[in-house]
Amino acid sequence: MSQFFNINLSNPQARLIAQTADILRKGGVIVYPTDSGYALGCMLGHADAQARIRQIRAVDDKHLFSLMCRNLGELGNYAVVSNSQFRLLKANTPGAYTFILNATREVPRKLQHPKRSTIGIRVPQHPVVQALLEAIDTPLLSMTLSLPHEEDVSMMAPWEIRERLEHVVDLVIEVEHCEAGATTVIDLTGDTPVLVREGLGDLSPFSF
Repeated sequence: MSQFFNINLSNPQARLIAQTADILRKGGVIVYPTDSGYALGCMLGHADAQARIRQIRAVDDKHLFSLMCRNLGELGNYAVVSNSQFRLLKANTPGAYTFILNATREVPRKLQHPKRSTIGIRVPQHPVVQALLEAIDTPLLSMTLSLPHEEDVSMMAPWEIRERLEHVVDLVIEVEHCEAGATTVIDLTGDTPVLVREGLGDLSPFSF
């Protein structure tokens, strides 16, 4: 049965963050809040946890994870970033964006787009996620929480999510408020940014 943590949004409890980090290091799967709704997360290097997340979502290995990074310094270990891309990222992170970038060799091939060798990367503004990333000292693999044959998950309370997933995840994190929606997805692999999906991230800094 999964655990259930209520974490303070403005001042995340260090004890609960440390326990969450321990669950992740042991190969656990968590449901956690982000800038754009709840997501499923696990650590790099845990293939079983990745398979569990895909099973929960009822998707195959063609459905790719995003990589949650603390900051641009960490992002640069996993994505090839030019000077112009860095300036754009610096001006628009942290926030509710997913940026498609060319992956470095630090990203396992199975996590890259099979034809383009790219990876979707986020730098979240959410204080609980930032505290968790600091605790695990590595990026978090993430996939939006949605359930096959279920109503809109964004309308569920965290305790309802736990009821549905208590036997397939290790932890559900509740906060007092979690923004509902999707990230804005922007492809930065070409000469100019390309809008892939409009979401919560502001489009005005970009020339689409």
